Amino acid sequence: MTAQPTPKGAWKITFLLFLFMLVNFADKIVVGLAGVPIMTELKLEPEQFGLLGSSFFFLFSIAAIIVGFIVNRVAARWVLLALALIWALAQFPMVGTVGFTTLLICRIILGAGEGPAFSVAVHAVYKWFPDEKRTFPTAVLSQGSAFGVILAVPALNWVIVNYSWHHAFGVLGVVGLMWVVAWLILGKEGPLVHTVAMTEADPRVPYFQLLTSRTFIGCCAATFGAYWALSLGLTWFTPFIVKGLGFSQRDAGWISILPWVFGAVVVLLTGWISQVLMARGMSTRSARGVLGATPLVIGGLFLAALPHAEGIGLRIALLVIGSGLCGSIYVVCPPMLGEFTPVAQRGAVISIYGAIYTLAGVLAPFVMGSVIQRAAVPLDGYMTGFTINAVILVVSGLLGLLLLWPNTERARLLLQKPQPKFA
Repeated sequence: MTAQPTPKGAWKITFLLFLFMLVNFADKIVVGLAGVPIMTELKLEPEQFGLLGSSFFFLFSIAAIIVGFIVNRVAARWVLLALALIWALAQFPMVGTVGFTTLLICRIILGAGEGPAFSVAVHAVYKWFPDEKRTFPTAVLSQGSAFGVILAVPALNWVIVNYSWHHAFGVLGVVGLMWVVAWLILGKEGPLVHTVAMTEADPRVPYFQLLTSRTFIGCCAATFGAYWALSLGLTWFTPFIVKGLGFSQRDAGWISILPWVFGAVVVLLTGWISQVLMARGMSTRSARGVLGATPLVIGGLFLAALPHAEGIGLRIALLVIGSGLCGSIYVVCPPMLGEFTPVAQRGAVISIYGAIYTLAGVLAPFVMGSVIQRAAVPLDGYMTGFTINAVILVVSGLLGLLLLWPNTERARLLLQKPQPKFA
């Protein structure tokens, strides 16, 4: 098959969606970054704060699935606009004096708005790039999360230290509205869309068949472990630096960006290496599956060593490397799912995948909070929590290595359907 050219304007849209994900993760990180001031002002126990972190994910998966089916029929441009508007409006109530209940409700609403974000952004950008050119744009989108933290943490932490955590939420609301305006003016729908002719050549596959394929299950299992680490980082990393290791709030803000800086390098390298390997003729089993799952096992082993390390510097290094390696799986799974999913069903399948793996976000912050509250000293609780994360990472990585075979998945579906074409 002749490779399709990349439509004009593809990278402009990719950059706007990179900024979309940047705002998305800045919204996510603010509660963890302001964790100690929030717990102090609202007099929260660790378990309550863990519940607050988990609450963000209560409607996250449900919204992802619902919007995933909507985006199969409604232009992604308008769905993205609506999601970003919800994010912005959900931040403003925290500018004033609020109680735990109000904060909890606003985080649940924000989570419902952010649940479909990455899946819809991926679906939108895939309308601008053919299959063989999708891994690197996916990596760029993933970098929005890293840069959302890298850029937002110092800025928001300055606001928290010099003003209050309430003002940090207000800043995020204003930034969200700025993106809404930019997208309204510049955002467009990609030209690589599903047509009637494509439907005839690319027949629908039963969702049961797609969702029970071993590659889909492998993507969910592998990314579940990675998201466990990510949601711990969003909620508990800064409190660990302050209460577990004894740093000030000001210093903790700078230390908190280290896993995201390292993770950004891992994600970009994964995207670049994957496309190089595919250009050299390597199967997507190796160039995507093995490449994405192996770092999870290695990252889990780094985290497993954390409780046995001596010295604050070494502990931070193990935590940074162990959690940062997880980013590889986010780059490769959406393209693998796109390999064998018909275009008309891609938005829903990627959204369901996102809904399943982000269930880790419901569990991880609350589990860590419960472990900390029941420990003799907070540091012991943190170490137990990170050990649990290590086990989950290793298991998820091994499941990924076992199950991720997108090239054979595609072949199986091709045999079952009369001459379909996949995009």
